[in-house]
Amino acid sequence: MLGPADKRRRWFGTLFLLIAGGLLVWGQTILKPHLGKGLGFVLYWLLCFFFTGLAIATALLDLWIVRRRAQLEEEELLRQSAPESRARKLPSSELMEPRKNRTTRKPKRHC
Repeated sequence: MLGPADKRRRWFGTLFLLIAGGLLVWGQTILKPHLGKGLGFVLYWLLCFFFTGLAIATALLDLWIVRRRAQLEEEELLRQSAPESRARKLPSSELMEPRKNRTTRKPKRHC
């Protein structure tokens, strides 16, 4: 379930992406004749790249947080299931007995 911080982070990421996309479309259509080739042109496209970078940074941050949360949940599940596995331990004779019919593979020699 998404918390308020997750929703806010994703909302900002979407907003940055929409702004960058809007700047891209406007820069290639409506504003193209007005931007020229001087300083205005460079500043406009730097602004577009800035919002694109913010969208990427927000997405990477969200990815890192989601992965970390999944890792913590997996560790918690393993901790919760550990007492159950201790109750179902195999007898020591089965643990110490080697597997039968196990073939050992010889390493291949490369000439």
